[in-house]
Amino acid sequence: QDIRNTVGNIPMEWYQDFPHIGYNLEGKRIYKPIRNKDELDMFLEKMENPDYWRTVQDKMTGADIKLTDEQVDLVHRLQKGQFGDVHFNPYEPAVDFFTHEVMIHPVTNRPADKRSFIPSLIEKEKVSKLVHAIKMGWIKPRKPKDDTPTYYDLWAHEDPNSILGRHKMHVPAPKMKLPGHEESYNPPPEYLLSEEEKLAWEQQEPAERKLNFVPQQYRCLRAVPAYSRFIHERFERCLDLYLCPRQRKMRVNVDPEDLIPKLPKPRDLQPFPTTQALVYRGHTSLVRCLSISPSGQWLVSGSDDCTVRFWEVCTARCMKTLPVGGVVKSVAWNPNPTICLVAICVEQSVLLVNPCLGDKLLYGATDQLLESYVAPEEERVQPVQWVMATMEEHSKGVRLVIQHSKAVKQVTWHGKGDYFASVVSDNSNMQVLIHQTSKRWSQNPFRKSKGLVQCVLFHPIRPYFFVATQRYVRVYNLLKQELTKKLMTNCKWVSSMAIHPGGDNIICGSYDSKLAWFDLDLSTRPYQLLRHHKKALRSVAFHKHYPLFASGSDDGTVIVCHGMVDNDLLQNPLLVPVKVLKGHVLTLDLGVLDVLFHPTQPWVFSSGADGTVRLYT
Repeated sequence: QDIRNTVGNIPMEWYQDFPHIGYNLEGKRIYKPIRNKDELDMFLEKMENPDYWRTVQDKMTGADIKLTDEQVDLVHRLQKGQFGDVHFNPYEPAVDFFTHEVMIHPVTNRPADKRSFIPSLIEKEKVSKLVHAIKMGWIKPRKPKDDTPTYYDLWAHEDPNSILGRHKMHVPAPKMKLPGHEESYNPPPEYLLSEEEKLAWEQQEPAERKLNFVPQQYRCLRAVPAYSRFIHERFERCLDLYLCPRQRKMRVNVDPEDLIPKLPKPRDLQPFPTTQALVYRGHTSLVRCLSISPSGQWLVSGSDDCTVRFWEVCTARCMKTLPVGGVVKSVAWNPNPTICLVAICVEQSVLLVNPCLGDKLLYGATDQLLESYVAPEEERVQPVQWVMATMEEHSKGVRLVIQHSKAVKQVTWHGKGDYFASVVSDNSNMQVLIHQTSKRWSQNPFRKSKGLVQCVLFHPIRPYFFVATQRYVRVYNLLKQELTKKLMTNCKWVSSMAIHPGGDNIICGSYDSKLAWFDLDLSTRPYQLLRHHKKALRSVAFHKHYPLFASGSDDGTVIVCHGMVDNDLLQNPLLVPVKVLKGHVLTLDLGVLDVLFHPTQPWVFSSGADGTVRLYT
């Protein structure tokens, strides 16, 4: 035995986390040998060291020991189940100490004990105790084993009132209908079918017939023939029995009212427009677009009858009619209250018109501002041409004409009122152009086209630009000149877009009659898809101050919804439809073409294909 380590017979795992492995006879620590070999070194040693197979680790000292040949032989012998000592012979000849022959003289001549032939007193006492216990009944004799198998009634102790488990779902076989008078061989005459009834019965589908046979009359029971459909009916009855679903469907009783989300009542969300107050009549064709002055006093409408009309909001009086010589696709009033200017899209140009309405100082200052422009010394290459209006156009109110290469379909102002953007019906990268009025300078912000642009919008506060193509809305940062977000609308074709005055939510209308509400901080997918309209949405709009948004559709209705956006970012927006406004007459399958909120009042304007503009208050 190795007595270098004096820790005794203990599990050596106790020293696993210590640098030493025990103590020697002097009481000094025995340190483990340094083991810094990794798996690779171990493998290499295994391959290169010829004595690797006979090297073992001593648990007591932690050192590697190379076994001698004698020790290896000992291990082999023990593995085979042989004796450890080489010189031990397990098959030495046996010496017979006792002979197998019976001798006369015994080996030992000791006389037998007395106790071997006298009855034992201790045993007698034990037996008497056991006899007493059996008499008293303390010890029961063992019952004889009964080999006959025992059967018992499984249902004997069942409660008769409780339905058994496997019969709980029992569905009794459907009973056959008992025969009535019509099945008699001699039915009363009112049960017999007339000729018309017989014809009608033959023409009916078998599933729709009340009777599956024609009642007939016979003289006596002997004259009744065999029933032709007997086997057929028995077979159907068998089918009914074995195809009957033998299982009860557990119905969950849910109150349908609980499934509808709890929305506030519309009357708690007032004010919102409810009734048609004014109709602005005058246009002879469909009114495509609307815009309103920042003061809320004047309304401008553009129509397919090639005119732009200016109305006084409160009286529905047409103040001015401007013939423009083409279909008006879009109008936009400058949102800056100190400038009186309207941008109008007509065919391939954008007209900047001073309507000369309202405060004379205001529209006079606007003209002075436009005339104070000084052209730069050197001509710059521009994608469009800025042309001064002729004398005749100037008298009508037109101040500037921006001529594009293709037809213009939308124009929209930046909130400050100096820049505006136009969308051209084209498939190239020239679809969107941004113009600056004060410098009469236009630029093309995009190098390549990302699809057909439907409409564009400026962010009300931040330098963002929204571009809606058929399926996506891309948000660009104008300062950094990069794409910041791409919103998936989940719609087939976007028609219109509006941004919440707070700037964190936008809504998109689409021609597949969906309205998508996006929370820009939340996700690039719609927060909610509203399918309130039956037909395509043509226009959507937000109110500047009230939590309202509206959508106009080809079904001739304007739906006003309450869209509360909380200042608390953890609260989700609350969207509640509050009113369906009707009034427009469907013309050429077109209904409402544009919707617009009043800048200060909770009023909504809508323009329709019936040539009218309507105000709901």
